[in-house]
Amino acid sequence: MLWMKILTPLIAGAALATAAPWAGAQNRGDDTVLEMQKAFRKGDKQRLAALLPGARGHALEPWAAYWELRARLEEAQPSEVTAFLQRWAGTYQEDRLRNDWLLLLGQRRDWDQFAEFHPQFRMGDDREVHCYALAIEQIKGTAAESAGAEMLRHWYALRELDDGCSSAAAEMLAAKKIKPLDVWRKARLGAEANRLRVVRKAVEIVAPDALPQLREALDSPTKYLTGRATARGKERQELVVLALTRMAMSDVANAASLLDSKWGPHLSAEERNWLWGLIGKQAATALSPDALSYYANVGRDADLTDDMLAWRTRAALRAGQWKLVGRSIDAMSPAARQESVWTYWKARALMANRPGDEDRAAARQLYARIAGTTGFYEQLALEELGERVTQPPAPAPLTEEEKATARANPGLNRALYAILMGLRSEGVREWNYTTNLHTPGGMGERELLAAADFACQREVWDRCINTSERTKGVIDAAQRFPMPFRSAVVERARGIGLDPAYVYGLIRQESRFIMDARSGVGASGLMQVMPATARWTARKIGLEGFSPQQLYDRDTNITIGTAYLKLALDDFDGSMPLAAAAYNAGPGRPRNWRNGPVLDAAIWAENVPFSETRDYVKKVLANTVNYAAILTGQPQSLKSRLGTVGPRDARAPEPNKDLP
Repeated sequence: MLWMKILTPLIAGAALATAAPWAGAQNRGDDTVLEMQKAFRKGDKQRLAALLPGARGHALEPWAAYWELRARLEEAQPSEVTAFLQRWAGTYQEDRLRNDWLLLLGQRRDWDQFAEFHPQFRMGDDREVHCYALAIEQIKGTAAESAGAEMLRHWYALRELDDGCSSAAAEMLAAKKIKPLDVWRKARLGAEANRLRVVRKAVEIVAPDALPQLREALDSPTKYLTGRATARGKERQELVVLALTRMAMSDVANAASLLDSKWGPHLSAEERNWLWGLIGKQAATALSPDALSYYANVGRDADLTDDMLAWRTRAALRAGQWKLVGRSIDAMSPAARQESVWTYWKARALMANRPGDEDRAAARQLYARIAGTTGFYEQLALEELGERVTQPPAPAPLTEEEKATARANPGLNRALYAILMGLRSEGVREWNYTTNLHTPGGMGERELLAAADFACQREVWDRCINTSERTKGVIDAAQRFPMPFRSAVVERARGIGLDPAYVYGLIRQESRFIMDARSGVGASGLMQVMPATARWTARKIGLEGFSPQQLYDRDTNITIGTAYLKLALDDFDGSMPLAAAAYNAGPGRPRNWRNGPVLDAAIWAENVPFSETRDYVKKVLANTVNYAAILTGQPQSLKSRLGTVGPRDARAPEPNKDLP
């Protein structure tokens, strides 16, 4: 096997702290480990126990031992857990099991053992564990005054039902460290996300007597809202809010009508503002011209979430209402205002409508704060300052000692071994832990560059790219923007009239150059082509004898993927943003999204309703600019690739209705 040939000298030559069980192990037990992963996913405890002896001494024995114990953790004795943590001290698997054990102890309300194990938890990235720890502090009477706000931050970020933050919320509410409104807001967020179990849990905490009525409000919101005339008391008001929230997610106009004509006078100002913010957001995501009229009913911006304010900003951008753009961004939380997207648009708002010297200076300061080559808005800010994207200066070359240290890192070795063996999920998690979480603050800049180099040399391109992207002070463009299969990609792209930089920008975002990548919906290979799309494209370009299995062949995937991209680009009048959106979301959606006013393509991209596609379009274009700088050696402009987006010219040829 190719991966075995790659890693045999790699692991055998590494000076590992846990090297003893690895020596010579890479040539035996691989099938056992793969079978254990399958058994773990099936929850087959007996099979795991039977297979475990065959994984002894294997390079991935920590994973094998983890799977076996994790599968039966609820029945395990604390002594077994302690023995595992000691046996695999310092590994990802040790801290992963500690995380699992802490969650189990929290569910059992075994606070003494939780307090014993928690201080050694290195990852520290589990919100539910954080909440359990805060609950313990509250129970002991040692919680800080800020504990309630900290708990809410974690709780609001969790979309699914959890025990840790829910139990902490009950403790904080009883201690008056949070308010009933805070819990009702969690219920509203659950209703907005269609997480009804989350809603019920929040209501159970804040108003258990309201649970009988809650079911009707959630399951039949129209019946609930039309069958009542009043809403006396906080609980009934909030049930109306939840019912209107449910309605707004599918019928914005009806929810707005009922709020305006019937329920508004029965609700508090905060409740009305929140609902108008939600209704405005839903209309904005539908690109409705009514969005801003709904938002106009909001009397206090502080009652809106950052997400509501973000969509008001987007709607204001579409409408060219720059004062509202600036006001909406100013109303966001400090953390949101620091994001590059809102920093850029705040600066643009300052420069709109006859700016004075003070506005110009403030805008320039905002542009300078984010300007760079790394992302979409960073590149746009750079251009606003009169510069273009060029290759950044390369960092000082890695020393042999720095490279050797990375090659000798046990976690990095195990991660690459797992990835190249086919255990990508496990390998990626261990790699990310090793680079980001094993030590406080993660690896230093030079360590990250060395780790990225290690992955690059083994052609594990996703770890190469993602690890290199974490450096702040330096940028290694060769690591961040690698060009595997250069001759195949460049020749094919140029042969059909595509910019090779655009193709590379798309591949980098689609698959990170993982040859056998497969998405959850079945897209395959380097360019993540769907089987049905591939068959259609193959017929279109006259590729005979094609079968979807060929998508895992590099050259066939590039041929099919680039051909489809060119067809999409031609269908959208050469617009790179529209073609990228079509490649990600299908052509039908961007055909609808382009209707409306003619917009700066950056404004259009920011208003793409799907968060995945919105992010995708921006990243593909920013990638394209970086690849163009590398391929040409010349300064590049993002703006020149954006242009404007508006309705299709009626005089233009009809779109290719068959384009899948």
